[in-house]
Amino acid sequence: MILACQKITKAFGGKSVLNNVNFIINEGEKAAVIGINGAGKTTLFKIITGEYEADEGEVFFQKGASWGYLSQVIDVSSHRTIYEEMLDAKKEIIETEKKIRALEKEISQLSGEQLEQAMESYARLTDWFEKANGYAWRSEITGVLKGLGFSPEEFDTPIHTLSGGQKTRVALSRILLMHPDLILLDEPTNHLDMESIRWLETFLSNYRGAVLIVSHDRYFLDKVVSKVIEIENGQGQVFQGNYSAYAEKKKKQRDAQMKLYMNQQAEIHHQEEVITKLRSFNREKSIKRAESREKVLSKIERVEKPVVLNSKMRITLEPEVISGNDVLSIEGLSKSFGEKTLFRNLNLDIRRGEVVALLGANGTGKTTLLKIINRQLRADSGKIRYGSKVSIGYYDQEQHVLDDSKTIFDEISDAYPKLTNTRIRNVLAAFLFTGEDVFQVIGTLSGGEKGRVSLAKLMLSNANFIILDEPTNHLDIQSREILEEAINNYEGTVFYVSHDRYFINQTATRILDLSSEGIVNYKGNYNYYLAQKEAGNISADSDNVTAPEKDEKRTSPENAREDWKRSREEAARQRKRANDLKKCENEISRLEEENEQLKEEMALPENATNVSKLMELNETLEKNEEKLEELYEQWELLSE
Repeated sequence: MILACQKITKAFGGKSVLNNVNFIINEGEKAAVIGINGAGKTTLFKIITGEYEADEGEVFFQKGASWGYLSQVIDVSSHRTIYEEMLDAKKEIIETEKKIRALEKEISQLSGEQLEQAMESYARLTDWFEKANGYAWRSEITGVLKGLGFSPEEFDTPIHTLSGGQKTRVALSRILLMHPDLILLDEPTNHLDMESIRWLETFLSNYRGAVLIVSHDRYFLDKVVSKVIEIENGQGQVFQGNYSAYAEKKKKQRDAQMKLYMNQQAEIHHQEEVITKLRSFNREKSIKRAESREKVLSKIERVEKPVVLNSKMRITLEPEVISGNDVLSIEGLSKSFGEKTLFRNLNLDIRRGEVVALLGANGTGKTTLLKIINRQLRADSGKIRYGSKVSIGYYDQEQHVLDDSKTIFDEISDAYPKLTNTRIRNVLAAFLFTGEDVFQVIGTLSGGEKGRVSLAKLMLSNANFIILDEPTNHLDIQSREILEEAINNYEGTVFYVSHDRYFINQTATRILDLSSEGIVNYKGNYNYYLAQKEAGNISADSDNVTAPEKDEKRTSPENAREDWKRSREEAARQRKRANDLKKCENEISRLEEENEQLKEEMALPENATNVSKLMELNETLEKNEEKLEELYEQWELLSE
């Protein structure tokens, strides 16, 4: 065990964030903490690192264990260069190397006891140096910096001149080079391109120490972790396996609990109906039976309804009109900024119903291409043709489609003036803006909130050709899955840029790989694209090359006949049961009425003194009571 969290509880302003969270991280284990935005993941990390103090519970580290923490917000204003910062991370190794070199010089001039002491120190230092991989520290620094996207020409750049994303990569590089026993990473892939993320996956998978990660990158988690700690409604639950294994187990767990809950609710409802019916018979024995059932019902341990998160967006993408088969055609497109050429002589076609993902390294012009297609930028040369009845809906990762000075409500109402206030409020509620939230000014919103406003505008556009630039940025995992489902159910055409490989895998029918050399076409999802690249198939796919299709289950005529026969038999059984139940209820009613009449006859003055008549009436009454007892039992069995 390297880390143990026991009964961690934390609240802010009376609002509970974490409640009795427990988990253990073992030596060398790779684990993820997941949950919706605001679930308390970062709070948990800050409690582990000591930045926050838990209201209750304790954090235990293995004695002498070291840890490194990469937070989402990096405040590095050092005047050192990137490389100098890495040298500081290897300070102990570098100082040890200097001592070893100094001893090597001394040893040649010593003798006797001094020589023995020097040789002993030399052996001890070199042993530690080898175990710390000291002989490779220079190549290790270079490898990590290159792996995280820094070119050798950037190594001498002063850190204080870097962007926020670059500073995050510097901080991550330093942590990786220090080799702590436990690495805590909060959204480590946010500022990395795909190649750097793949490098980090390999590094962490082979890392000897333990790793605890908060990330919305499901593909990354699939590659790295073997344990998932879910934070939901403040509660922690541990699942073994990677993200996909967790998602499958979680779905089964939620479905099973919902089934259990629904079955119990149906049973409770049924028992309540039976109790009401028994009381309606208004007989002493039937009332006793009702009371007995009520006691049993009161002792049932109620199954809790599975949590339905209020933070679940509702996205429905529907084109107003269907476009022609040819949606977009580009010929000979070129674009440069100054002396930097992004792409030259670009050609591509997109047809109706396709979901096309545009990939490429940072700086290859992916966002620029989307803006040119959306008429926000002019190309230097080339032709762009849109198909018949094509209407475009655009999602901009920089949210330039929003006016920072407007309220959320005005942003929607100005864009769609024909919408009623009620309709606007309903749409915004679907994107988690309710009550006074709708009057927040756009400029005060977080990146995730702005993203939701942009998605709301996109949904209302009813466009048949949707262009998306990094649509999953700032979305939590659940919201990403909802967007995936909306795209997969969309009847229009989609063209997008994304670094979210899981999202690409779930939605793309074709991938275009953009580089300065042009575009390479892959007809399949991300896994197919990756397999083709790794196999060295870098030429464009021909029209007859497609990704493997999913097998479809077909029902044979014989199976169909059997299913029909079984359903007929079941329907007949249900009809017989309903008829028997009705007959039973009618017989109970008849006998109860007859018993009332018998009691009235027994009370008549002329019968009160007629012993033989009283005995006859009483005998009939007792037989009816016995029959009623049987009928009550039969009715209860049939009602089940």
